[in-house]
Amino acid sequence: MTATQPTQHLHASNAPEHVRTPRVNYVAVLGDGAPGSDEFYRKKILVSAIARVLNESDETPVVELQFWYPENSAPVDIADFYSVNPIPSLLYRVLAQIPEGTTAAHIAAARTRAASTADIASDDVAAFSIPEQDVVQVMHHGPFAQEFATLERLGDYAQRRDLHRAGPHHEIHLDAFTRTTPQGTLRTILRDPVM
Repeated sequence: MTATQPTQHLHASNAPEHVRTPRVNYVAVLGDGAPGSDEFYRKKILVSAIARVLNESDETPVVELQFWYPENSAPVDIADFYSVNPIPSLLYRVLAQIPEGTTAAHIAAARTRAASTADIASDDVAAFSIPEQDVVQVMHHGPFAQEFATLERLGDYAQRRDLHRAGPHHEIHLDAFTRTTPQGTLRTILRDPVM
């Protein structure tokens, strides 16, 4: 069996591919419910603010999301991820990349310095890492509502190679967006760890 080709973290082809992604370190906060809620956007703002401080940058960081369902939910694979269980039952993690070696103390200090109006004391903000891993992925262009068709293509690709989702569904939003941002030109990497 040949080794899976490595890829850069923020890169994906327009066609489905099976690649190996590098280890990445994040600041993260957990959430639950449907994406697009006020709480979802609040957590995005919070993580972005803390990451800007940790990265010593005024630029809005790339926001990433991991999604999964509670343990008692119906099993889902790649193609049917959003179509089997109720979307409001989703659990998620909002992520923004931070430097290697960032500690919990660094994150706590950055959270204080960020002084974000989106910060709520009950938010459990923490360091989180995704290890180097094999994934299937594809670049999705346009509205999030059209991801179903792109995930179907990705799922078909994985199924033909006898690969199955082996962890949370991962979305990487390469373009910053708010609730009112037109979605026609947005680029989203849809990525699933596989085995």
